[in-house]
Amino acid sequence: MSALAPALLAASAKPAIRKAKRRFVIIARPQVRRRRAQLRARPNLRRIGAHGKASQNCYARRMTFAPDYPLARVIPSPNHGERLRPISLLILHYTGMPTASSALDLLRSPQAEVSAHYFVEEDGGVLQLVPEARRAWHAGKSFWAGETDVNSASIGVEIAHPGHDDPRPYPLQQIAAVAALARDICERRAIARERVLAHSDIAVTRKIDPGEFFPWEALALEGVGHYVAPARLGAEEGLTIGDAGAEVAALQEALRAYGYDIAPTGRYDEATANVVAAFQRHFRPQRIDGRADASTRATLEGLLGGLRKGA
Repeated sequence: MSALAPALLAASAKPAIRKAKRRFVIIARPQVRRRRAQLRARPNLRRIGAHGKASQNCYARRMTFAPDYPLARVIPSPNHGERLRPISLLILHYTGMPTASSALDLLRSPQAEVSAHYFVEEDGGVLQLVPEARRAWHAGKSFWAGETDVNSASIGVEIAHPGHDDPRPYPLQQIAAVAALARDICERRAIARERVLAHSDIAVTRKIDPGEFFPWEALALEGVGHYVAPARLGAEEGLTIGDAGAEVAALQEALRAYGYDIAPTGRYDEATANVVAAFQRHFRPQRIDGRADASTRATLEGLLGGLRKGA
């Protein structure tokens, strides 16, 4: 949601994530299957939750619904509309607010006109605010692979985190919950791995969440998202603003082929630098400077090569 000054994840957090990668199966698939069976056995189940008792009574009765994800607790938001596209994208956000409760209040305020389908708390609790069949209002003006109505084509997940004001590591139990939720959504909705994206991927000039400190590698270990190990950094400057020619056009074409909103003009302008920075934030987060160095281009080629091979 918020977009503030970027910062890098503390290096010490990475070993902890790797060490804990086997703990990301905390939420086991059999548990999800059992809960789904229980919900099918009680098709009239409706839950509002503690947050839906007072200020939300005016619309809670008509807004209640059974969760699409069996481990979610329903706390409805009125902010949604008709879905106009088949679901083909999963978009991850951070809330970018000091507290989870303030972010949740905003996502459920009729005046705010913003929402997401899911909200993942720091302790790993999962809340569902909007039915997946409905169009939540989380993406804003955005683009991916020709799609301009990303809200209609996507499911949005807000992850409680203060954002770039406090770029602390995401809690392990929260990432475990995000991975389990995302895996369930992608399996049910047949969302391709390369279409699990950051808000910053689809709105490169407006958003920087969930941040370069979000552990995409940890999700990939659980089968969520498209990931290759970033190529090693070098000392060369690479392509940058002011450059022009066939090499720039080839870079732009590659970024567009992956899905980014960029035209192959052959000129390395500010728009190109913004897209490169967005790519780096997700896929090569060690250095985010908008320069297309050899590491950035090799990482991009690795991702495209994986798509060509069907990986």
